[in-house]
Amino acid sequence: MSHDEIGMRIFAGSSSQPFVDKMCQHLGVEKGQGYAITFSEGNTFVKILEKVRDKDVYIVQSIGLNPNNEFMELLFWIDAFKRSSANSVTAIIPYFGYAKGDKKDEPRVSIRARVCADCLEITGIDRVITMDLHSPQIQGFFKKPVDHLYGMAPLCEYIQSKNIGNMVVASPDAGFAKSVRKYAKFLNAQVAIADKVRSAHDENAEIMEIIGDVQGKNVVIVDDFTISGGTLVNMAHALKGLGAGQIYACCTHALLQEKGLKALENSPIEELVITDTVENPLVFEHPKVKVVSVSHIFAQAVKIIHDRDSLSSLFDQINPNIS
Repeated sequence: MSHDEIGMRIFAGSSSQPFVDKMCQHLGVEKGQGYAITFSEGNTFVKILEKVRDKDVYIVQSIGLNPNNEFMELLFWIDAFKRSSANSVTAIIPYFGYAKGDKKDEPRVSIRARVCADCLEITGIDRVITMDLHSPQIQGFFKKPVDHLYGMAPLCEYIQSKNIGNMVVASPDAGFAKSVRKYAKFLNAQVAIADKVRSAHDENAEIMEIIGDVQGKNVVIVDDFTISGGTLVNMAHALKGLGAGQIYACCTHALLQEKGLKALENSPIEELVITDTVENPLVFEHPKVKVVSVSHIFAQAVKIIHDRDSLSSLFDQINPNIS
């Protein structure tokens, strides 16, 4: 019996149409029918084009390149499904952009991730599935279940295919050090950690020093996301200054635009490896960028959840070497 027949329906928001096509291909189901319109003054309208009464609905929408509109559209989809008597509504957010706003670290600022969590729950969400949150503790902002998936395995598998010898895995800051150690364990490599200082909200960060031996080593810089490419590029230059050999970079979410891609072109980075969580054709088509898909991981998660099974089997599968 197909998942269509037992009540699974997967819909795509405006920012994740190709991603959902791949998910549906993995699952052997048809994409749910609906559409979103942005009117001339910026107002968003969504409509479901099929019955969803008593169905378990999964709506996929990354909060990435156009985060305010994408988030509002997601809320409207959730509301539409709840008002159409869906049995459950799960928000699949491959990249949750507002996860960066996870704390009140200066006076008179909003904890944006918490505001987003409240909005999703008030609108009626039953579950959230996302990948590589900037701060995993954001799961605690939700009263509903949050399934936090990882893009590490497909990224590491591609790096392994490059047969890079004498490898060091480097973190651009101490905050990502725990994750970097997992990458290093997967890749059987040493670790280096940078001391990064960001003095303002201008997306520019300065690399103060690098802890670890990189001289004569080939380095893979890993991070969860890149917006301007500045941190990756600055770190690559710092590594070269310390005598590093070939330099690669990989991150789960890539939001680079023309300026960032130009910086990548002029940097010592040989190749940037990313996933397809954010639909970004400008980056996907760049000759220095390699895209690996994580749609199969989300498809597996949906199948496990829909079959009322445990996601621990998925984590064992995608992180076989991580304790």
